[in-house]
Amino acid sequence: MNHSSVMREITPLSNNDCFYLADRHKSTFDFPIHKHPEYELNYIGNGAGVRRTVGDSIETIGDYDLVLIASPYLEHAWEQGGCTGTDIREITIQFTSDILPESILHKKQFHSIRQMLERARCGLAFSLPTIMKTYGRLDSLTQQQHGFHAFLSFLELLYELSSDEHSRTLSSSAFARSEMRSESRRVARVQEYIAQHYSEDIRLEVLADLVGMTPVAFSRFFHQRTGRTLSNYIIEHRIGSASRQLIDSDLTVAEICYDCGFNTLSNFNRLFRKYKGCSPTEFRENYCKKKIII
Repeated sequence: MNHSSVMREITPLSNNDCFYLADRHKSTFDFPIHKHPEYELNYIGNGAGVRRTVGDSIETIGDYDLVLIASPYLEHAWEQGGCTGTDIREITIQFTSDILPESILHKKQFHSIRQMLERARCGLAFSLPTIMKTYGRLDSLTQQQHGFHAFLSFLELLYELSSDEHSRTLSSSAFARSEMRSESRRVARVQEYIAQHYSEDIRLEVLADLVGMTPVAFSRFFHQRTGRTLSNYIIEHRIGSASRQLIDSDLTVAEICYDCGFNTLSNFNRLFRKYKGCSPTEFRENYCKKKIII
């Protein structure tokens, strides 16, 4: 089993279009877990109970859901789950990464959009107030999906979404193979060290010495800058890496456990269930059931 067994979707987006939009009314979800090079903004209305998978994040959504995925490697799917709705609306917008080249994204007027796209490499779920605020613009795009003004409306939609202070990333960065570094040089240096040495025993004293701080001061500093304790950050990285190996390799659960820096299988199973809501074996089996080989 490897990541090539995840369905790679060939989208209808042509080289002549800035984006592709599909507006569907449906009662069932039957498309398997897949990935594609194009970025995707996906809206679900009246979909309470639908099971959403983005990377190693598996959640049941409420009536409304809006997610941006800006990575060619991130697997995703919306599945029936416990949804019993008969008039579900799904609006999907797909666009290529070069729609906004780096030379534009690094202008100050596009700063918030650039930050949003960087976070969306792990999948980004928008808050309900933002979904309600932007729905009118999204709906109007379904009526004018071609032409210059449609493109301007799409940019305005992205800008409005980028102002959502309560949006949240979904997949772990380790699973998404997208290590997002802090703007703090000290924190970024530690994050890089953890990404390279997560399979080893990582000592607080070593990390603190790496950035020239005392262990106590560094622990406080790291928590203030990331919102997570150092130990939680390391565990999350190891769990994300383990999740990726569970679907990309034939290694046993025990082999993955030790390869990702856990010292006992029981501790790995306990922490994996705490963070993912299921055992490593269940995670692997559930993921594989949703994939198809092409």
